[in-house]
Amino acid sequence: MPERAGPRGAQGAAGRNLLFLREEELRLAQDLLFFGYRDFTAGPDAILAELGMGRAHHRVLHFLGRRPGLTVGELLGILAITKQSLARVLTPLIAQGYVAQNPGRADRRQRHLSLTLAGEALERRLFERQRETVTRAYREAGPAAVEGFRHVMRGLMGPEARRGLERLGNRSGAPAAVPAVQDGVKGKAP
Repeated sequence: MPERAGPRGAQGAAGRNLLFLREEELRLAQDLLFFGYRDFTAGPDAILAELGMGRAHHRVLHFLGRRPGLTVGELLGILAITKQSLARVLTPLIAQGYVAQNPGRADRRQRHLSLTLAGEALERRLFERQRETVTRAYREAGPAAVEGFRHVMRGLMGPEARRGLERLGNRSGAPAAVPAVQDGVKGKAP
């Protein structure tokens, strides 16, 4: 039935458009986020558990994979954790040969972090597991839903998280430029 013209008709359409703001719909959103995150992290969690690692290690590997050369301070800002918390994760990653640290050129007190070849391989393995999940969901949802998802996720972020995303080069939500890797050689396109 067509919408009636006039103020009552406009209110009816607006009311229907706001049904997603009801408590039950918001609780459903929480459920979806919880179960989606649980299943999104399940594959990498299993890989990490075999290595005696957890999600905190995954976050460090992920962000160093996205931005090689981050300083400890920049990584602290992105992760929004204390130095002590980062040290508990970073120390074993360095000791086990997944992360390298180098002093800054201009300021030798700065420590620049990057993944070693072993770290890159592990980060790639974790990414591939999650890529399968995201690719399947994106294909099922379609491009309009993917853009809506990105918009909602950006809306869930506070200002500091948005700045962190921007530092990764994701102002639009599109992937940041990452050097291509083929046969273990960066910069070589597939």
